[in-house]
Amino acid sequence: MKAIVKPTPVLNGEINALSSKNYTTRYMLVAALAEGTSTIRYPAHSEDSDAMRRCIRDLGAELIEEGDTMTIRGFGRHPKQVSELNVGNAGAVLRFLMSVAAFCPELTFVNTYPDSLGKRPHDDLITALEQMNVRIEHNNGKLPITIRGGQPKGGRIQVSGNVSSQFLSSLLFMTPLLDEDSEIEVLHDLKSKVVVGQTLEVIRQAGIRIEASDDMMHYRIPGRQRYEAKEYVVQGDYPGSAAILAAAAVTQSDVRVLRLEEESKQGERAVVDVLRAMNVPLTHERGVVHIKGDGSLQAVEFDGDHFTDAVLAMVAAAVFAKGTSRFYNVENLRYKECDRITDYLNELRKAGADIEERQSEIIVHGKPEGVEGGVEIDAHYDHRVIMALTVVGLRSKGGLTIKDAHHVAKSYPHYFEHLKSIGADVQLID
Repeated sequence: MKAIVKPTPVLNGEINALSSKNYTTRYMLVAALAEGTSTIRYPAHSEDSDAMRRCIRDLGAELIEEGDTMTIRGFGRHPKQVSELNVGNAGAVLRFLMSVAAFCPELTFVNTYPDSLGKRPHDDLITALEQMNVRIEHNNGKLPITIRGGQPKGGRIQVSGNVSSQFLSSLLFMTPLLDEDSEIEVLHDLKSKVVVGQTLEVIRQAGIRIEASDDMMHYRIPGRQRYEAKEYVVQGDYPGSAAILAAAAVTQSDVRVLRLEEESKQGERAVVDVLRAMNVPLTHERGVVHIKGDGSLQAVEFDGDHFTDAVLAMVAAAVFAKGTSRFYNVENLRYKECDRITDYLNELRKAGADIEERQSEIIVHGKPEGVEGGVEIDAHYDHRVIMALTVVGLRSKGGLTIKDAHHVAKSYPHYFEHLKSIGADVQLID
């Protein structure tokens, strides 16, 4: 499917933020790792969360959905013995379930997205699991991956945090269920610490005790714990809302996005601070972000590691800012569904943006007058790239045609519907 995004000078309306994908997948996992029945209210519906639904069912969880409520009867530390799991293109789901698969005698994660998830590395988690009496067969750290476990052991575990925080999160979900106490040491650096904070928040809500050092590089996890069956409420999603907010910022707008908690632990909550620093007129009160934009923005500098999944949308806004913007400490963007630095910036250049890349930086020389557009560009199968490119298309002189736009469903199936509801001129064609 292609999205034809035409210049749209004015946006106006109100949107309910979709439910958080990150919290939904984490709540589903802790519910599956409990032995009773848990309730999740307002779960997200996206390809990623649907992958978690499908996989925990395959592993033996009983899952029922009625309206905005999901109930899950979990399997604890005794998942059903299955030979294969298909996570689709959901990297976080794969990595979280690789540790759960260590409780199975043999389980293979298949490769159905060779041009996206199939290219992403998982060596650091593989190395950590191999320290725990788990044997793993893999394709140079990539899918397909076969886990041979059954008797994982706790103890002292080291895991690198250089590439992704998801490897650490995976171990934090699994180690409380082991017979032994565990100590996890994070090597080198830890990307996206804020997202690890979300993992710890959810695990602790489920009744699990974990001691974390202040710098989040060391963890003590008592063994023989059990996840409690609980009720969880999923909050609104900042990463998905970032592109909507960016679109409002670069146009003449009066847009309200609801269900975005001021005190959320989502790192992408920082988009509100970024847009404020860009001099975008906005308020954030009682869970509502209200932008009354005039399309006039100022350049900014921000550490992107704090709001990884919203960086691309903020770069899109910076394309139209006065001055030079810089987003640094973002190397982990290279290891997502695509290389979100090189691949994304190449498409922005086609649209007429003036952009530079470094190994871990994106530098944007803003064009307040707008960009030419009028070209067809490649989304690289990446939902975040699709949403961010849409923002640029709205402010371009000739619009943009985005190939493979249906991949936005990975996190935000109703993205284009929501954009059109506030006035965006977008046409979808097969």
